[in-house]
Amino acid sequence: MQSYDPKMTLDPRQWNLLDEYERVAMVVKYHQEAGIELPDENTHALLHVVVENQIAQGDEMPVEAVLHGLTDDNLDRHDAVHAIASILTNHIFELMHGDDAALGNDEYYAELEKLTAEKWQRGDYTEG
Repeated sequence: MQSYDPKMTLDPRQWNLLDEYERVAMVVKYHQEAGIELPDENTHALLHVVVENQIAQGDEMPVEAVLHGLTDDNLDRHDAVHAIASILTNHIFELMHGDDAALGNDEYYAELEKLTAEKWQRGDYTEG
């Protein structure tokens, strides 16, 4: 795998052959070459990598199915990765602030299952 494009489906086998540093570097490079300015490109890239890692798990996690649902509802893949990352960051925030209800992956998965393209486009994704 020579480059990353969030609008293209990744081959999980090729993605998993890369180390984390290579994955982050490719995501940063994509955004720089696309002229997308970000306040913190490394954090943004890390979120892409975490979501892509979860997608690459296939049926082991519901993330790939959620991605397909979002793209089936006409969200482009890049926006779908961002939508999933928004749920992930909310979950991490809750974990960091001692919300006991957010301790398990089940809560994260439940919030993902509620995510729709319409909710993402409205900005209504923080409450499921």
